[in-house]
Amino acid sequence: MNQKTFFAILVGGAAFAAPLVFNPPGLGILGSLSLSIFLIAAIFWILEPIPIYATSLGVIFLQSILLSDQGLLVDFLSPSELKPYQSYLSNLAHPIIMLFLGGFALASAAVKFQLDKSLTRILLKPFGEKPSNVCLGLMISTATLSAFMSNTATTAMMMTVVLPIAAGLSKEDPFRMGIALAIPVAANIGGIATPIGTPPNAVALAALKEQGISLTFSTWMILAVPFVVILLLIAWRALMILFKPQTSRFEISLDTKFNKSPKAIAFYAVFGLTLTLWVTEKFHGIPTGMVALLPLTLLPALSILERKEIRSFSWEVLWLVAGGISLGLSMKDTGLANWLVSQISWNGLSGVLLVITFGAVGYVLSNLISNTVAITILMPLVLSVVSASTEETNQAMPAIVIAIAVIVSCAMLLPISTPPNAIAMSTGIINTKNLAKVGAIVGFAGIGLAILFSQTYWAYLANLSPIIP
Repeated sequence: MNQKTFFAILVGGAAFAAPLVFNPPGLGILGSLSLSIFLIAAIFWILEPIPIYATSLGVIFLQSILLSDQGLLVDFLSPSELKPYQSYLSNLAHPIIMLFLGGFALASAAVKFQLDKSLTRILLKPFGEKPSNVCLGLMISTATLSAFMSNTATTAMMMTVVLPIAAGLSKEDPFRMGIALAIPVAANIGGIATPIGTPPNAVALAALKEQGISLTFSTWMILAVPFVVILLLIAWRALMILFKPQTSRFEISLDTKFNKSPKAIAFYAVFGLTLTLWVTEKFHGIPTGMVALLPLTLLPALSILERKEIRSFSWEVLWLVAGGISLGLSMKDTGLANWLVSQISWNGLSGVLLVITFGAVGYVLSNLISNTVAITILMPLVLSVVSASTEETNQAMPAIVIAIAVIVSCAMLLPISTPPNAIAMSTGIINTKNLAKVGAIVGFAGIGLAILFSQTYWAYLANLSPIIP
């Protein structure tokens, strides 16, 4: 065990013990235990003495043995105060987790049959040979793929398209770096567009669902796609200004054609059916989590996905999200969330100030740690504060929650901020200075847009029951 790990464990252990030793006034034993779990989880997620997904599983384990009706305190507390242990374990199969699993299955099959490359060829075709147009085409292709696939996988694939282009440009041509930066930036932005695009979206949806607010797949897209389009155009113009191309034209050659094997055609049918059911949920009423079982069942049943591909799913991401969902549940049920809110007077803060306050904290955290971890730590506090605020602010809860989740996803300042940034940096074409420059422009533009949308477009739609149930 190195010194850093030992220090993190020591701090986490002390944080866990503190609420139990000092017993904060107004917070009962279950609230103190929940605070202990929250503190050790937050510290372990940030300092990472153990893998972050192990911390998430640890959250569910601690809740099961300390806060459930089958735990260690069952003989000391009233059974009515304790939740069934299944309520914590069930978060590992939460509808949002199933939605992500369905997305993983579709993304894995898309890579297997090179649907991603085939779609890229089609999407790039209308943009011609002008450098600025090609860059825009690459960004639109990347963002579109990232909306339905892992942004990490999308970046890895799209960098294979960009590297030959960069190799054919002079090292003195600024566009060489600009086109390489376009891929991670577009992948980060594109993930905001759909519920399965990036984990912070799932955390936000799960948090709202716990408050009785269910957003459909299509509703999220109605809310998020305009934001994504505007931010993508801002990022594109920033890249063109900062890295103005010296060459007048070049051509991208992609020879990939659609796979027409029986298994590929079956996959296209499953993909199309699943996506159609997701975006038409308001018409047929089948929840997105249930629809996600369709690709999870059919793709292995038809031997489109094999065991090795299922094993390659990002299971650790699912565990991380499940731990965050479970943490928020216990904070609410034990009274911890309300207690935390009562310690500060939030009455004077309007919806826009709450977005600015939590958005700023989330943006800073997300640049330094995983955006999933950042939103997981913040979201229970956000919900508690909004719930305890004025009636007007409470009604704007969907807009506020979405804005904070989106701001967290806009953090792309450093190589460590997102996996797409790290992948792009590994090519050797990009340097940290220019990544930070572009990341700052896109990040601050994203924050400004999110604040604007939360007070206008999202706030307006939040009051329309046909749009947001």
